[in-house]
Amino acid sequence: MSQTKRVTAAVILIGDEVLSGRTADKNLQQIALFLAPLGISVVESRTIPDEQDVIVDTVNTLRVQADYVFTTGGIGPTHDDITADSIAAAFGVPIDVRDDALAIIEEWYARTQTPLTESRKRMARIPDGASLIENPVTGAPGFQMENVFTLAGVPKIARGMLEDIAHRLEGGAVTLSRTIKGEGLREGDVAGFLGALQQAHPHVSIGSYPYFLEQVGGKLTRGTQLVVRSTDEAELNSVISEIAKEVSRLGVEPVTSAL
Repeated sequence: MSQTKRVTAAVILIGDEVLSGRTADKNLQQIALFLAPLGISVVESRTIPDEQDVIVDTVNTLRVQADYVFTTGGIGPTHDDITADSIAAAFGVPIDVRDDALAIIEEWYARTQTPLTESRKRMARIPDGASLIENPVTGAPGFQMENVFTLAGVPKIARGMLEDIAHRLEGGAVTLSRTIKGEGLREGDVAGFLGALQQAHPHVSIGSYPYFLEQVGGKLTRGTQLVVRSTDEAELNSVISEIAKEVSRLGVEPVTSAL
């Protein structure tokens, strides 16, 4: 695949517990960080409830908009784990306990001397035509349907499953990032300059992020971090150089990160 092609991904975080705030999501960050070196950019994320109609609609919308879709949550043994059924419905295929998935679960539970209940066997229900995704943490597999990858919701398990996904993905141009930090720099001081610079470099992402750090005695140290992202290293470095010159002109020492 051409290294200049942009390859995109969407992440669907499924679970009432995430929406309620009872569970803090970590999966979006770790999926994005996993995909970035492969040249795949996460361009959208949605957090949705455990409702089949919503899951089906979201999956079917995003799988035609992004090159890859990752879902997390809802493939456990309890009654509200409906993601596998929802993925089957989204693709219009049957779902049932599959022998290869059940064999993996049976072997895992035998090894850990844990009873294999009927509810746990639900984790072997796989949509027809799906490829299994290995789960090195708890055994119960995830699965892939075309460009949709269905992972567990527990971050440690989801991260383990990602290791069986990388070889299935075709990446594109890797997005590079550099940062300039200016202590004492106010965001408004560079707003106009950054706007003009962004217009001059439409294929480069330029972000401005003010920060405030409380020191001993309650004194605040403020400043701004300017983050530049691009798939073109030469243009990235050129934009960084222009920003550094402007920050210096304003009387602030620019602290520039390496690639």
